[in-house]
Amino acid sequence: MSFFRYRTNSYTDKVSGALASRPGLDKALEQLRPGDTLVVWRLDRLGRSLKHLIEVVEDLNAQGIGFASLTESIDTTTSNGKLIFHIFCSLAEFERNIIRERTMAGLAAARARGKKGGRKQTVTQKKIATAQKLADTSTDSIADICASLGISRSTYYRRTRPQ
Repeated sequence: MSFFRYRTNSYTDKVSGALASRPGLDKALEQLRPGDTLVVWRLDRLGRSLKHLIEVVEDLNAQGIGFASLTESIDTTTSNGKLIFHIFCSLAEFERNIIRERTMAGLAAARARGKKGGRKQTVTQKKIATAQKLADTSTDSIADICASLGISRSTYYRRTRPQ
């Protein structure tokens, strides 16, 4: 009869996997010891890119740490698992690139139709023009003028500076 120690720690990142800073992942990687297995829900949750994903898993393997992905049923402690891991890495990167290309194409098409991104401006050009006239003719400060018109000073300066 053999015994083994079973321990589970859960780490979560509340940011995109595409970001470089991942505190949850960093903490999980620090806690792992030889013989442990890092388990993730999906392969694309671990790495920013195919290169990063492979680097992380190869670093884990070099330290004697296994890797498993629940959704894709990957376990890199076996040869088949390693093969499947590399195939899924390629597919995940391909999917990410397709999404990025579609997003960029959609934004370009919207720009071509005259659409602008971002939220709508809440301060009209008429209000800015009124503020400029008051600033030129009044002795009131810009802060007082902006407060009376219901606009912020930063909005006033941003909208009146030369392009």
